[in-house]
Amino acid sequence: MAKILPKNCFYISVHAENPQDRLLKQVVDILNQGGVIAYPTESGYALGCLLDSKKGIDVIREIRRLDEQHELTLMCRDLSNLSAYATVGNVQFRYLKSHLPGPYTFILPASKEVPKRLQTPKRKTIGLRVTSNIVTNALLAYFDKPLITASLILPGDEHPMTDGWSIQEALAHTLDAVLDGGFSGFEPTTIIDFTEDEPVLVRQGQGEFLT
Repeated sequence: MAKILPKNCFYISVHAENPQDRLLKQVVDILNQGGVIAYPTESGYALGCLLDSKKGIDVIREIRRLDEQHELTLMCRDLSNLSAYATVGNVQFRYLKSHLPGPYTFILPASKEVPKRLQTPKRKTIGLRVTSNIVTNALLAYFDKPLITASLILPGDEHPMTDGWSIQEALAHTLDAVLDGGFSGFEPTTIIDFTEDEPVLVRQGQGEFLT
């Protein structure tokens, strides 16, 4: 089901376990035009745009009220895609392979493929994710590059939004599309700093932290 909402925001609802290609391609077109979408993950819905969409990044920061110092994350389709945007040694690779896809955000040294405006200024790092959400993985399969992303937590809220229709009602005036893949959980990802050979827990979330 796809229908146009006010201000050209598309509400696109797909099957959570078998998302329809024809509907996903509508979202692909919107992203390719520089649009910003809301999409499902295993840890709530998130905001996303393509890596080279500077306007999209500005919209994400505006919705979340984030300043330029707040680190955004790359949502990658798989570990191979992630490795193109981070410096991953053998120790890190084995650890990531055993944990991804899953509810984790890994902080790693950014590769030259990551625009400097997205890197942590002093440390030159970037946060990266590989979700287990079927709908989002099907969407990411259309792209060579990851999505710039941030959890869809509205200012003043503690938890991310968890269903597409509520997002449509709240943000149709701001977003270009809402990709509704069904209800998602709201417990956040586990954040792990892996800039050195030993993983360091930054935030405990859904994912179990094992050294």
